[in-house]
Amino acid sequence: MIQYKNIQIKGLNIFYRVAGDPKKPAILLLHGFPTSSHMFRNLIADLADKYYLVAPDLPGFGYSSMPTVQEFEYSFDNLSVVIEEFINTIGLEKFSMYVMDYGAPVGYRIAERNPEKIQALLVQNGNAYEEGLTDFWEPIFKYWKDPKNPANIEGVAVMVQPELVRWQYVFGVQDETKISPDNWQHDQSLLDRPGNRDIQLALFLSYSTNPPLYPKWQAYFRKYQPPTLITWGANDPIFPPSGAHPYKRDLQNADLHLLDTGHFALEDHHEAISVLIDQFLRKNL
Repeated sequence: MIQYKNIQIKGLNIFYRVAGDPKKPAILLLHGFPTSSHMFRNLIADLADKYYLVAPDLPGFGYSSMPTVQEFEYSFDNLSVVIEEFINTIGLEKFSMYVMDYGAPVGYRIAERNPEKIQALLVQNGNAYEEGLTDFWEPIFKYWKDPKNPANIEGVAVMVQPELVRWQYVFGVQDETKISPDNWQHDQSLLDRPGNRDIQLALFLSYSTNPPLYPKWQAYFRKYQPPTLITWGANDPIFPPSGAHPYKRDLQNADLHLLDTGHFALEDHHEAISVLIDQFLRKNL
């Protein structure tokens, strides 16, 4: 049974989903934009009999606190500090880490600072290589160069609009009827909260701090060689497969699976991914 908990971290309420026996191998699940721990609901149910699963909502997302941009620094550095404190507070000493989208730059900061804690990486459409930044990113690059230009702001702000939120779920999937509209309705209700647009703009800008860290994360991969399972939605235009293949350059034990789906691969492939995770962790832990 999944439990829904809250904990105070650095003056913030952090909501998280948890399931399974704490004595079993732990998996920390870090979500992407524009969703929350909600994206892991099916995977948690699939694996809860074999693993201890913990999925927090990042500040500004899901049911965690959403302070304004004046009250909280919405940067990937700061998100990683909050989640690292969350990990320490709930007592996760060693764990595998599932990273997707925003979860990757948050998680890789944590892993690089705490290599002894990471037993394996489970990567799904999350970037650590320049090859993954393709044409989709052009409006974001423009925003990074001139973030006060109204045209550049609107060029990235479209990502919080309903049609683009839905698009992230359905583009590239084999059968749209398998993707519940509850997903984008849930996300949109949270994106539409007063002040959240500014939060997302701050994080779009902060994403510019991630590519300069790619060499550092790649050095972490090479030095510590965490066993890595890559389950990647092959039809994702945001994080295309060109960002998946380079992991194998630096990781000797990297198992790559390209799945015939889009950005949110868990929506129609959670059963297949859960089987791959179980097989991989049984072999490598």
